[in-house]
Amino acid sequence: MRIGVVADGEGGGWMQEFDGPGPVRRVDDLARAVGEAERDGPRWVWGATEDVYPAFLRAGVRLGRCHDTALTEALLLGREGRHGEPSSLGAAWARLHGLPVPEDPVHPLGKGVLAQPALFEADRSTLPPGTDRLAALAEVHADQERRLAALPAGMRLLAAVESAGALAAAEMGHDGLPWRPDVHDRILTEVLGPRPPAGQRPPVLAELAARIGEAVGREVNPDSPAQVLRAMAWIGHPVESTRAWVLERVDHPVVPLLLRYKELARLHSANGWAWLDTWVEEREGPGGLRLGRFHPDYVVGGVVSGRWATRGGGALQIPKAVRGAVRADPGWVLVRADAGQLEPRVLAAVSGDAALAAAAAEDDLYARLAARTGGDRERAKIGMLAAMYGQTGGVAAPLLAAMRRSFPRALEYVDAAARRGEEGGTVRSWLGRTSPVPQGWGAAVAGPDGERRRRAHGRFTRNFVVQATAAEWALVLLASLRRRLPPLPEGAGIVFFVHDEVVLHVPREDAARVVRAVAEAEEHTRTVLFGDTPVRFPLAVAVARDYASAQGPA
Repeated sequence: MRIGVVADGEGGGWMQEFDGPGPVRRVDDLARAVGEAERDGPRWVWGATEDVYPAFLRAGVRLGRCHDTALTEALLLGREGRHGEPSSLGAAWARLHGLPVPEDPVHPLGKGVLAQPALFEADRSTLPPGTDRLAALAEVHADQERRLAALPAGMRLLAAVESAGALAAAEMGHDGLPWRPDVHDRILTEVLGPRPPAGQRPPVLAELAARIGEAVGREVNPDSPAQVLRAMAWIGHPVESTRAWVLERVDHPVVPLLLRYKELARLHSANGWAWLDTWVEEREGPGGLRLGRFHPDYVVGGVVSGRWATRGGGALQIPKAVRGAVRADPGWVLVRADAGQLEPRVLAAVSGDAALAAAAAEDDLYARLAARTGGDRERAKIGMLAAMYGQTGGVAAPLLAAMRRSFPRALEYVDAAARRGEEGGTVRSWLGRTSPVPQGWGAAVAGPDGERRRRAHGRFTRNFVVQATAAEWALVLLASLRRRLPPLPEGAGIVFFVHDEVVLHVPREDAARVVRAVAEAEEHTRTVLFGDTPVRFPLAVAVARDYASAQGPA
């Protein structure tokens, strides 16, 4: 059963069963009405999950399935070679009626805990004023169903798990990752010194800046790349940039100071006290304990490969320096599941290379590759990464040749994708996500940089077929895990996700059942995507009180 939902922006809205269709139902309390209807397990249909679902979550309503027309439209447009065209409900409806297509609404950068959520987000459907929004939603949904039905079955699955990912993203943003503000503050103080007044450097950075000036023989602002470049030239070591790997080639006492300054300044700017104030919501726990939540703002499908992006807060990476601040609440634990070596395992599955699949049936794929190619594990890893990312020179060249001899079918799979890209063509993931058509291709490859442009796009398409499929694996895992979790209290569940890793926050007594749900979700993901394949996608699962302790080996 599919039920369309349109909010009126004041807590009420309209609902209609699209299988039929049924009568339009006007409700004053949309969250309550949706929560009651959820018992029948429908698939909810709406314009954009991020505009509708957060209000339901704030009302205590959680949903199982949805069809996000904006995300689905973007997938279908990409399939048609129309990446970047507007995909909102209003844009899709305008195309159906031959009307001017409005631009997609601009979503503001995430503001963390300073944002004041409205009852429902503003109407970002971009439909013309006076349009029957529910009728427009029904029309767009029916059109998308027709288009999906004409495509391979994988596209329907992709649209479903992309929408499920949007539900998970909203839930993670609502629940938040447990974060201890007092621990974070202590970490920063230990590394940077006491918190400075606004606009001033922390003591450790101030001391490093002074030592850099002494080493150069003149005052230098380490935060200014231009000043650092002039300083390096002044001491007789001119460099082309201030990147760490460039500076590391210089033998001078100022270099270690500059590198340490860069490292600590990055921590201060990206995850310092200002970040803590903006992104971590603090509350008092038992015994006056300072508890908090980091509320990420994810963008589902924010990268052309299907990987997620964020609108702020750096939710796609928690720096090692502050991981100790990610701590479960008293009586709760973190369950971390990490899919190691995901992309080479994906390549084994999609290429059908029996030898690589046999290696991917092992827990440590790289060790098996090393045994197969007669080298050590690290060299085998370099060779496999070179195959997927198109590195052909240097130390990778002989390793890549060994990979070609040992795994010809897998290498031909990515080689074919690269050739297609070098010709200006597009490639598709396992389920059907399509790479963008290169812009201005004819003029670009006709000029003096044409060969460079061709090879660059070939490297992109080479990796796209693997990376985009790995993103699909992660989406199916998220969707499967959401539906397999045992009943949990409010706020428990999936709280963090990045590419090939998922973290859950649950009461300690529920940890064993959650670990079983993770294992079941992994097995379901493998079979749904790849059927009866020998390739394994082992998840390293750790249960711990804090995120730093839950980290596996590098």
